[in-house]
Amino acid sequence: MKKIQYFPGNINEECGVFGVFNCENAADLTYYGLHALQHRGQEGCGIATTCGMEMYRERGEGLVTEIFSEKKLSNLKGNCAIGHVRYSTAGGGGIDNVQPFLFRHHTGDFALCHNGNIVNSRGLKDMLESQGSIFQSTSDTEILAHLIKMDLRKDRLAVLMEALTMIEGAYAFLLMTKTKLYICRDKNGLRPLSLGKLNGGYVISSETCAMEAIGATFIRDIQPAELVLLEQGEEMKSYIFSGDISHKMCSMELVYFARPDSDIEGVNVHTFRKNCGKILAKKYPVDADIVIGVPDSSTSAAIGYAEESGIPYEMGLIKNKYVGRTFIQPSQELREKGVRLKLSPVRSLVNEKKVILIDDSIVRGTTSKRIVKMLREAGASEIHVRIGCPPMRHPCFYGMDTSTYAELVSATQSIDEVCKIIGADSLCFLSQEDLLMAGNRTDLCFACYDGNYPTHLYQTKKELNIERKF
Repeated sequence: MKKIQYFPGNINEECGVFGVFNCENAADLTYYGLHALQHRGQEGCGIATTCGMEMYRERGEGLVTEIFSEKKLSNLKGNCAIGHVRYSTAGGGGIDNVQPFLFRHHTGDFALCHNGNIVNSRGLKDMLESQGSIFQSTSDTEILAHLIKMDLRKDRLAVLMEALTMIEGAYAFLLMTKTKLYICRDKNGLRPLSLGKLNGGYVISSETCAMEAIGATFIRDIQPAELVLLEQGEEMKSYIFSGDISHKMCSMELVYFARPDSDIEGVNVHTFRKNCGKILAKKYPVDADIVIGVPDSSTSAAIGYAEESGIPYEMGLIKNKYVGRTFIQPSQELREKGVRLKLSPVRSLVNEKKVILIDDSIVRGTTSKRIVKMLREAGASEIHVRIGCPPMRHPCFYGMDTSTYAELVSATQSIDEVCKIIGADSLCFLSQEDLLMAGNRTDLCFACYDGNYPTHLYQTKKELNIERKF
């Protein structure tokens, strides 16, 4: 474990990337791929394409269906494309931060998009600016572009591999030139990235569900510290840019972010969550009438709990599917409003019932408190909350929107205290070992639970050092 260092500033974002190489109608395919990844970010999206001679780009703030009309898609010519969906945090919004970025350079134009977070972004940015770089956005993604342009003495592959060794944090990069596509994943494998095949070409996606959406066939996961090069008229090439490799997939990808129909590193997300529910039922049984899940990310775990316990599963909460995910809204005020609009209890199912409420996680506590209150108002006699992951007691610096202890209710409160805060009759969490068992894995990133970060951290002491009990 490396010693933690502190430097000011970082930008957090959870996003989705999608790419198509050597496929007809690349922009249309990318449109459908991004639509399948919309759950990973709803604030902005973009597509860049190349026809081999020229590069094109369209982007905007909003949903995929809002930004891309038939006319805009028709402007995106070529058989290669990369696309991106994103959500922003404080300081990271605006059209300038919507990806893919497109860079015009005398050594060759290229487009770039990124899922994850570069934790040493401030130090790298200061170094680059001191050498004359001028940044057009506040996104840490742009740092890689400037690192590539910094050294003109080597070929782009060598420069890119050297740049990747300078970057700390979580990343899945897609970098497209007029004739090539570079696919890069961080050395700890914190963010998912998969490779597929379609009609003789290739598809790259943050999640396999997007491959299914366009009829592509999954080949394999991009490995930690792997750089894959796709080039017109050449065989696919693979390079390893670091010898310091681990398999620290973010556990919250499996717990919350990914769609249930995705497979991540050989683990089906629905099966993982269902196993979590079964483990919860074995470890924390309770006398109750019904099991309900918070839709949609907790439905699988609720089904697992019901199957294991024999207590019937009911759709006690209905989701308004036209409201975005509350956890990834950019402000607390919007999160609270989102909860009110998002879920409705089914009074006839929960009235006078002892309810087991399954949820994937408790972060700030806002959503859980509101849901418990709604179920009480609908007549539930008891509400026993079971959570499909451990208490989140430490900030995440790898792409999840929790960058300070102050945002995490479990950082300063015991489980019993959190139970009182949300108004439940009982509250239980899974352990880290339970998550490994559910996914039949030997390792995951548990930094948000135990504070054991797999990389250096570059964050201000003021942001980190608050009084906490756990």
